Amino acid sequence: MVSPFTKRGEREVWSGTVISVAQGTFVSPSGATFERDLVHHPGAVSVVPVDGDEVVLVRQYRAAVDHEVLEIPAGKRDVLGEPPEVTAQRELAEEVGLVAGRLVKLAEFYNSIGFSDELSHVFLGTDLTVVPTDLQGEEEQHMTVERIRLDDVPALIAARELVDAKTVIGLLLAREHLGGRT
Repeated sequence: MVSPFTKRGEREVWSGTVISVAQGTFVSPSGATFERDLVHHPGAVSVVPVDGDEVVLVRQYRAAVDHEVLEIPAGKRDVLGEPPEVTAQRELAEEVGLVAGRLVKLAEFYNSIGFSDELSHVFLGTDLTVVPTDLQGEEEQHMTVERIRLDDVPALIAARELVDAKTVIGLLLAREHLGGRT
């Protein structure tokens, strides 16, 4: 679908190790010119690793919110041209020491579409095999691996124990995909 808005261009104002920030200039259908801040991100993957009636999660420190968060294993798409499925398997192995014998794509979604182009891919991982972990970065060195029952997901969301968007989306879609069986 062609948008009635026109992007005139953008100017990078900052670049970091993961993201860059730009100021974009746009023209609306009425002819008005406006600017928006844009965050560019390479994209991310996440996996809901299901083992019987449990899912394997990580609790790790997140600097942006300054506390530890319970999440499904995830990582950024930082290898140019690598398919999301390959990145997902690599991140699953690195973080929790598992490889999925079966990987099913549950969804793709933009995390914060109002200002960022970060596209996330979430997968269901089953038929898990144990492999060595390869923890990357300071936060991963100090994270813990936890297991929860899939049946407990709605209550954990309601209790605000699960507050990360990719985790909530992934867990709810995994439960639906598995047909309520855990």
